[in-house]
Amino acid sequence: MSGIDIVYLWVDGADPAWRARRRHAYAAWAQAHPGQLALHGNVAGRYRDNGELRYNLRALERFFPGHGHIYLLTDRQVPHWLRASKRLTVIDHASLMPGASLPVFDSGHIESYLHHIPGLSERFLYLNDDVFFGAPFESAFWFGGDDDGRLSVFTESAPHDDVPGLRADVAAPVNCATLSRQWLSARYPAYRHEPRLYAHAPRPMLKSALHALEGLAPAMFAAVRATVFRSWQVPALLPDLVPRWMVHQGIARSRMLDPLYIASGDAHAPRQLEELEARFGSLPFFCINDTCDEAEDDDPRLLRVAATLQRLLPLPSSFEVA
Repeated sequence: MSGIDIVYLWVDGADPAWRARRRHAYAAWAQAHPGQLALHGNVAGRYRDNGELRYNLRALERFFPGHGHIYLLTDRQVPHWLRASKRLTVIDHASLMPGASLPVFDSGHIESYLHHIPGLSERFLYLNDDVFFGAPFESAFWFGGDDDGRLSVFTESAPHDDVPGLRADVAAPVNCATLSRQWLSARYPAYRHEPRLYAHAPRPMLKSALHALEGLAPAMFAAVRATVFRSWQVPALLPDLVPRWMVHQGIARSRMLDPLYIASGDAHAPRQLEELEARFGSLPFFCINDTCDEAEDDDPRLLRVAATLQRLLPLPSSFEVA
């Protein structure tokens, strides 16, 4: 075993009981927080299960067979195809988060508790289920070799123009970067902000670093843990602040890498899926983001993605029932 655990968040947005909870919670939240919903913060595509997790585990088993324990965070749900395994633990939100804050539909809130998972290894990888390994996993690529042992965190190569403050009309990663710049600049006079957004990538983490940051920024952790839906006024911490803070502290190094990022609703998606098939096996990772928003489950754009994943990863993993 590598000693590198894997953490996923997963939801089945088609589950009637879950949908009823979401509908009821959103009605109350929207009334209490008018104008606060983040861009694309409550569209169906954010919660739709396109089978990504099943293929993600297939890719994980193919490219990183020596992974550590897998933790799957869910809200009173378990994938119907999931087979019981000593290498995988399903953790319900209620066992990790205070009951008074549930239910929660903001991933930024949920992921702020990852380092409190009982038994989690010091080194772990946090993956959204739409971010896949696409080549054999090399520990030194992610967690440093014998040279300095720093984690690698990946930014896009394209520069990003800073905006002065949090805004309702920009994508969530932009607000995450703004929050990071504000907090880190205020706390560390020597901080220099890198004007790039973090890539949709597996996120290497150190449990001790997350505990340390929570101790330094209790108000920010408390704020994101008060959200129910994604709010533009309360950006997530793990996608941007955590890696930037780790870089500033010398725990991680920032590397530029443009992975293959596919937005399923984009006109370029068919060509990008062809590129994925051509490069599969040599891509450290790739992302297939569901941007079809309120599309039906049988939308041709979604079916195209599913067919591609099945061609690339046809063999069931050990985590699937026969």
